[in-house]
Amino acid sequence: VIKKAIKSIQLSYNTRNGKIKTDFLAQNKIIEADKLHITNLIHNLLDNSLKYTLKSPVVTISTRDVIGGIVIRVNDNGIGIAKDNHKRIFEKLFRVPTGDLHNVKGFGLGLSYVKAITRINGWNILVKSKLNEGSTFTIVIPKVKNKANLVSLNSV
Repeated sequence: VIKKAIKSIQLSYNTRNGKIKTDFLAQNKIIEADKLHITNLIHNLLDNSLKYTLKSPVVTISTRDVIGGIVIRVNDNGIGIAKDNHKRIFEKLFRVPTGDLHNVKGFGLGLSYVKAITRINGWNILVKSKLNEGSTFTIVIPKVKNKANLVSLNSV
């Protein structure tokens, strides 16, 4: 699923001399999720990393096993997010204020969608970011309970 999301946005990264690095170390590559929504979730995080980077974007997506589940991290070298806005970025239609500069296209729906998908699935999403230092979004996914709706994170 992650590879599919990367493949769908790779051309946009290439036009900006960007790189998407992967660091898949999780042994448990199977999660319980809707394939379309988890793909869109990853795509939205990659798209934001591209939109909110002034230089050539460099993003690292990593997976790790943790006690009770798996973690997916998306780390970028973007403009970062002020601490005051960390809680609001997941609100529908919220866009971080940039003064009179409006060069980023969007409606403020991407991260609210990401938050909705994580909440519906019983996952947790965390953001760590500072202005001018990039952002890291961490998705914590519990171990599979129901075998009916399984998706492999590394499948194409």
